Amino acid sequence: MIIKNVRILGGEAADIRIEDGVIAEIGQDLTGPQEIDGRGAIALPGLVDLHTHLREPGREDAETVLTGTQSAAKGGYTAVHAMANTMPVADTAGVVEQIWRLGQEHGYCDVQPVGAVTVGLEGRQLAELGAMADSAARVRVFSDDGKCVDDAVLMRRALEYVKAFDGVVAQHAQEPKLTKDAQMNEGVVSGRLGLAGWPAVAEEAIIARDCLLAAHVGSRLHVCHVSTAGSVEIIRWAKGKGWNVTAEVTPHHLLLTDELVEESPVGSYNPIYKVNPPLRTSADVEALRAALADGTIDIVATDHAPHPVEDKETEWAAAAMGMIGLETALSVVQEAMVDTGLLDWAGVAERMSAAPARIGRLSGHGRPLEVGAPANIVLYDPTARTEIKPDMFASKSRNTPYEGISLPGKVVATFLRGKATVLEGKLA
Repeated sequence: MIIKNVRILGGEAADIRIEDGVIAEIGQDLTGPQEIDGRGAIALPGLVDLHTHLREPGREDAETVLTGTQSAAKGGYTAVHAMANTMPVADTAGVVEQIWRLGQEHGYCDVQPVGAVTVGLEGRQLAELGAMADSAARVRVFSDDGKCVDDAVLMRRALEYVKAFDGVVAQHAQEPKLTKDAQMNEGVVSGRLGLAGWPAVAEEAIIARDCLLAAHVGSRLHVCHVSTAGSVEIIRWAKGKGWNVTAEVTPHHLLLTDELVEESPVGSYNPIYKVNPPLRTSADVEALRAALADGTIDIVATDHAPHPVEDKETEWAAAAMGMIGLETALSVVQEAMVDTGLLDWAGVAERMSAAPARIGRLSGHGRPLEVGAPANIVLYDPTARTEIKPDMFASKSRNTPYEGISLPGKVVATFLRGKATVLEGKLA
């Protein structure tokens, strides 16, 4: 297969020859029996998501491994890390192997399970971290995402344990006592709306504690979905100390603010904007963008959180938290980071492919597009513009905050080890 006339990382146009699942040649005027015209498209390494909720097993009404990986492929992803808050929880070797094999079976992208830190996500005793690491799934990322490992002793033990196999603990930073019954970001808007506030310090206090713990035991800490300017400063301080701390930001926290809860195109109090951590202020958004640009925040992770209609289309207090995001992530990053001049396409490739693969220890992903590398490639047209409609998604769920909004760019094609999973914007 020859991919013709693509701009690798936005550079000069070139042709890419793919043979036996790897990039065999990059040059000009290459010919072959099967040619795909990529004129106008940018070629990026296949994207890697460190934070995806696929819901299977247990909540197949919201998402399955099949529909979730189809959604990922349409968004340009060739690998996703499946979070552990399934039913049953992915806290044993058996469950993580089940999820891993489902990913292999469906084949739209690689699925790397994330193991729970504690049994049942209950925060009382460590899960079978070593057994999950030694399983066929080779788990290297552990998280109770959706819940915080708030017990400092337990968090310390987890950080110590994963050192043995170069694992990482990905923390959902949320002090539960400070966020009891919280509904949205604590601030001016929550005060006007009469909704219980979710203070920034509830996130920042856990991040500060865990950075100190990671330094104390010499282990790897990853901070999930950073959402406040104060969190950015703590992470910047920890990195300045040389501590092994990485962090992620979601696309929605790079673009949306808490003001949408009060006034938006879909009205006030719309649960489509209810998410954990909550949407913050414009000052927080500005700080998050700057931190992603300067490397304080290492990666963009979607926190793709599908929910069935009945869990979102209800009164605010009863609604589930979360948004889908796999199919819009690259467009949102273009709008928030590339079109604003904060990142170039090489920077996008680092933060959405190379760095997440490095943190997750996925050796076959995140490689530069060069001869000999696996042909994990996304072709993206940055000049296109699309009005977001929920029925366009491959995901089973429709809880997108971007309905009716025009976003830049379009994924034209995705290749997983040379096999097309998406062509002309449609599943192959």
